[in-house]
Amino acid sequence: MSAAMSACMPLVPPSSPLHGSAAMAAVERLQPGAMETTKTTGSEGTVGCVVKSHGNEDDRAGDDGGDVTMSRPRAVVQTLACERKPFCEGFALWRSIGRPELQELDPILSFDEFEFSAPAGFPDHPHRGFENVTYMLEGGISYHDFSGHKGTISTGDVQWLTAGRGVVHAEMPAGQGVQRGVNIWINLSAADKMVQPRYQDLASHDIPAVTADGVTVKVIAGECLRTRSPLRPGTPALCLDVALRPGARLRQPVPRGWSACAYVIHGEAAFVDGSSTTVVAATARTLVVFGGDGDGVEVRAGQADGAAGQGQGARVMLVAARPHGEAVVRDGPFVMSTREEVEQAREDYRRRRNGFEMADGWTSDHASTVAMR
Repeated sequence: MSAAMSACMPLVPPSSPLHGSAAMAAVERLQPGAMETTKTTGSEGTVGCVVKSHGNEDDRAGDDGGDVTMSRPRAVVQTLACERKPFCEGFALWRSIGRPELQELDPILSFDEFEFSAPAGFPDHPHRGFENVTYMLEGGISYHDFSGHKGTISTGDVQWLTAGRGVVHAEMPAGQGVQRGVNIWINLSAADKMVQPRYQDLASHDIPAVTADGVTVKVIAGECLRTRSPLRPGTPALCLDVALRPGARLRQPVPRGWSACAYVIHGEAAFVDGSSTTVVAATARTLVVFGGDGDGVEVRAGQADGAAGQGQGARVMLVAARPHGEAVVRDGPFVMSTREEVEQAREDYRRRRNGFEMADGWTSDHASTVAMR
């Protein structure tokens, strides 16, 4: 592997040389002290969205009837157009969070759409202290980790990896051509940074979906009208893949106090700006950041001027999470609360201890493939 390839680790803040994502095909429960992997199945329901976090009751929105309870859309406080940035041969990304204009949106540390193809490859590398979400839009990523987990995350699949006290793995494009997806880093609270690592995987056909009135929602995390994702994030979060036909509209409650944003994957979307009747238009590969002065988000499909009933439709990822309000120190593959904790993580990885014991003497199945390039 060349020096340039060593520096080309995708899906991370610009200063970070390492990344982690991928999926497992098998259902497996490991022995105490090892990683836990859960593959879960979903269900179908109807549209009209209600959020339920997996945290406190104060985080929840909606009522027992499942009706939309949003009373006031949140204001749009920032829009960021994303440009394609090549990092090395075979890898490029559109970064929306983790850039100078928006370094983080507590607890969301980074948000990238990425392209990944040979000869790029990501050899054995560690993580600690955060959750890594990978959602494939096209193609797939194959992976192998130090506890023996291996598999492929394919088009429409999602993996929610809680790195916790330590994970080491490798990743490679799963096929010929361009593999494309979305990757999000979500911080863990200081109290949860050293939890046991956990993989949660959902195949595309197992992600709960709701459809009505020109709107189809894949509920990756959170809940939409009694249709709840079985994923249980370490940090309470909402993650929806929303497809809107021209003229369609979604009014989505978001718990007060949560950070929230929307990323337009393709098409043209318009977001109602607070309690006013004005809308903010966003085209493909634009991030929209919402303020905290409302209890939900309203998105419409239409032309750039936001006219309802017009345009080509839109596909939008809506992401929200409960902030920690804590100090964050990031350095490469480690996200901790203090500089001392980051240095401790590096020392633990170097000495193969405190969560990295299984890395001692281990190399991934992909190591030899990457080395030959």
